[in-house]
Amino acid sequence: MTAKIFIKPIRTENIESFHQALDKVARERKYLAFLQSPPLEEVREFVLSNIEQGNPHLIASIEGEVVGWCDIRRHHLQSHAHRGTLGIGIVPEFRGNGLGTRLIELAIECATETGFSRIEFDVRADNFRAIALYEKTGFVKEGVLRNAVLVDGEFFDVVVMALVLQSD
Repeated sequence: MTAKIFIKPIRTENIESFHQALDKVARERKYLAFLQSPPLEEVREFVLSNIEQGNPHLIASIEGEVVGWCDIRRHHLQSHAHRGTLGIGIVPEFRGNGLGTRLIELAIECATETGFSRIEFDVRADNFRAIALYEKTGFVKEGVLRNAVLVDGEFFDVVVMALVLQSD
C-alpha cells in the first residue's frame, strides 16, 4: 500500500525536511536558481518570513517527509506588493503523478484569497515539462531572457511567465 501525500501550509517543524528537499532538487542543477540549498538558517528565515507575512507556502509530505513545495512570495516594494514570485519543486521520485498541478492550483487559491493579483516567475527554456505544467494551470509566456542562466559553463535562456488573477 502506498502512503498518502498530504498538501498543507508549511509549519516550523517542516523546515529541516523542506531544506533537504530543496537541496535535493537544487543539486540537479537544472530546475532551480540555486545549485544547492542555502544554509539551513537562511531557509529557516525564508520560511518564517513567509509564515509571518501570510505568503502562500505549501508543502507536499509523505510520512512527515517533504517531497514537494510551492510558495508565492509577495514583492517587497509597496507599489509591486500585488505581485508574487512563484517557487516550486518536487523531488525526483514524486514527479509525473499530478503533484505539481495540485500544489500550483492550491497555491493560486491561497494567493487569490490573500490579495495577490499577479503571480510571476521565470523558468529555463529547456524545462519543457514545467512549462507545459505552468501553461496547463493558466500561466502565459511573457518573454524570453537570452543567456540568463549560466550553469557549468553553459548558458540557458529563461522564459518569463505570469498569471494575472485580478484585473481592473
